[in-house]
Amino acid sequence: MFERPHLQQLKSRLKEPRLFIQVLMGPRQVGKSTLVGQVLAKMNTPHLFISADAVGNTGNVWLEQQWQAARFELKKSEAPEFILAIDEIQKITNWSETVKKLWDEDTRKGQAIKVVLLGSSRLLLQQGLTESLGGRFETIYLGHWSFTEMNHAFGVTTEQYVWFGGYPGAANLMQDEERWKKYVHDALIETSISKDILMLTRVDKPALLRKLFELGCLYCGQILSFTKMVGQLQDSGNTTTLAHYLNLLNTAGLLAGIEKYTGEELRKRSSSPKFQVHNTALITAQHSESFKTIIQKPEVWGRWVEAAIGSHLINHQLSEGYTVNYWRHRDDEIDFVLQKKDKLIGLEVKSGAIQKNSGMEAFKREHHPDKLFLIGNSGIPWQDFLKINPAELLD
Repeated sequence: MFERPHLQQLKSRLKEPRLFIQVLMGPRQVGKSTLVGQVLAKMNTPHLFISADAVGNTGNVWLEQQWQAARFELKKSEAPEFILAIDEIQKITNWSETVKKLWDEDTRKGQAIKVVLLGSSRLLLQQGLTESLGGRFETIYLGHWSFTEMNHAFGVTTEQYVWFGGYPGAANLMQDEERWKKYVHDALIETSISKDILMLTRVDKPALLRKLFELGCLYCGQILSFTKMVGQLQDSGNTTTLAHYLNLLNTAGLLAGIEKYTGEELRKRSSSPKFQVHNTALITAQHSESFKTIIQKPEVWGRWVEAAIGSHLINHQLSEGYTVNYWRHRDDEIDFVLQKKDKLIGLEVKSGAIQKNSGMEAFKREHHPDKLFLIGNSGIPWQDFLKINPAELLD
């Protein structure tokens, strides 16, 4: 059975003295529940693994009941400790306040219940953690599967990964593209939007949010101002609403709006975003043509390759602690800028047949990066780039 690298990280933490609540967050269907199940199976510690998915957002009493059950099992087993794992914790209103109360009670009484919380809504999880659980938790972020993981688990090639993306649950459907596309659209895209955004967050214009997602997939890799988005979407929504909806899509692991790098935080926040999907499957599932057709069209195929490079970068940024931006000044542009502490690097992707001005020299003159990388053609082969952890470039 394939095991993601995060397994050893969680297992190691759970073997430590009871210090922190462990919080696993990440998009839907990336294997959070499977990973916790694998960890629990490898440990000799008694445990209870439950899900709040069908409990409803008023399940505080249910949460207390499950916690009491864990306390009872700990006492009955006479074991030195017990693990309580709760999936989809964000579905419960004010979950963090209840967890804080129960965790603090156990701490005062010396009851060694180790807690693992899982959730697919990063926005709601982060809100609850910062508002109620300060100093009591550690996080592990599980992003979409990388090429290396999909290759090891399912034998996926780099070209297949670029087209089909990194959803492990859909891997066995790749031979039937129509069925694969329907699965990704219905079980992944629609479920993520309806369950992880619309059911848990106030969204006044659900249709506008869905249109924004479709627009972002269509224009992935392109820079578009919020004003132009309003015109494209032909809706009465304002730019503030669109910025908010794009943030919701980003925290659900669907669509990001990469910001412009300027070296100045305030100016960066006001820039026109560059659309970037978290997983290329999100573009492919909405496209009518097939893998065999698109791979024979270099200019079109290049769009998927560049989207895969962008997805690879943003899916590592939370776990690796770097930021991803783009840079543009007049006619000069580079695709991605990575920054971590005092390290700054620029990346340009050239995968298609048409060459464009990279803007590397202009970026170098203005911002003096530590390194500049060209991906594709005469630079680092894009196939090789997908095999590395982008954080290695910042070493």
